[in-house]
Amino acid sequence: MSDDLAPGTDRPLAGRANFLLSQLGFHTAQTFATRLAPLGIGPNHFGLLMHLERGEGSTQQQLADVLGIHRKVMVGLLDDLQHRGLVERRRHPTDRRAHAIHLTDAARALLPRARRIADQHEDEILTPLDANERGHLIAVLQRLAEHTGHPAGVHPGLQNSARSTTQ
Repeated sequence: MSDDLAPGTDRPLAGRANFLLSQLGFHTAQTFATRLAPLGIGPNHFGLLMHLERGEGSTQQQLADVLGIHRKVMVGLLDDLQHRGLVERRRHPTDRRAHAIHLTDAARALLPRARRIADQHEDEILTPLDANERGHLIAVLQRLAEHTGHPAGVHPGLQNSARSTTQ
């Protein structure tokens, strides 16, 4: 806060960081969902597929733990991805009670397209910023996410989503 504004000073919404973060977050989330829709996935699917790509063969429970998602929500998300032909559950090689989650060939083909959409989306949002400003913005946002207790790379919308096809 600048020195010329005392606590409680009535500032316009456009001058409040929390409003701007919410405004931009809402806009970017809605736009990203719209852009992913032709691929038949939403941002929650994209996030989970990205995690699966790095942790192929993880169990449902391991994924739920890493992402901080309730077990039942994870089951619903995986059911949805399996129904779409993007993941398959296989018997875990060492634990008869568990299933290992694997990407299908369809998911492997879809992920590069989804990443291109994500990259284009980010580039469009950040168009007014040069490379240094983009790096600084990302660093500041990462600090704020860490300060507020949000694990790196885990979107709270993924943690709270259910069997939604648009999130």
